Amino acid sequence: MGHMGRREYDQPCSLAFALDSVGERWSLLIVRELMLGPLRFSDLDRAVGGAPTDILTKRLRDLEADGVVARRELEAPSAVTVYELTALGHGLERPLLELARWGMELQKVEDVVGLAPSSLPNALRVILRPPPEAEFRLGLRTEGQSFSLHAADGWIEGSRGSLGDPDLTLSGSPFEVVAAVVTGPAGVPSVEIEGDTVLLDSLQAMVAVPDRLREEAQMLVESGGLLL
Repeated sequence: MGHMGRREYDQPCSLAFALDSVGERWSLLIVRELMLGPLRFSDLDRAVGGAPTDILTKRLRDLEADGVVARRELEAPSAVTVYELTALGHGLERPLLELARWGMELQKVEDVVGLAPSSLPNALRVILRPPPEAEFRLGLRTEGQSFSLHAADGWIEGSRGSLGDPDLTLSGSPFEVVAAVVTGPAGVPSVEIEGDTVLLDSLQAMVAVPDRLREEAQMLVESGGLLL
């Protein structure tokens, strides 16, 4: 049974089923933001970036109907409603990060310069490929927001806020932090580094980005383009 008013492919193919659920405009960007944890509607609206409110409401309703997103009331005193991914929704994390890796082939470095704060943790999850034996906790601080990454078993979990005691904390604009990881911190002195600097060196060895992007980033750092 289809949902009223939703375009559907009506094909017995699992890819078509997936696209029926999350292939509408803005749907996967909602999932992208909720990958880092629950959000109130207003914060989700801001983080998704530019979706008309009525469309966002409709997409959330459709994602709820498909069991990808759930609504939850937080306990008093806050008593606010948040949206979060279900277990089914979290199943999209790996394919989405792989899709984002593919998307890097279409990107230019200047596209990354305007990276939004909430995109920083997922950007690092996309470019870093830790070996299975690597385990580390990384704190990120950017434009008044904090995020945490935890790597284990070749996978990086991402979340909003600070978690425990990170091995390494990087602070700076989203692009500066990405550049410090990709090209090394020497060319990005504005990034604050606290903790295990040896880990920062090993992160550089885990970076997997198209050579063209790496070269463009290096050139931008060397030309002082980051100071703009």
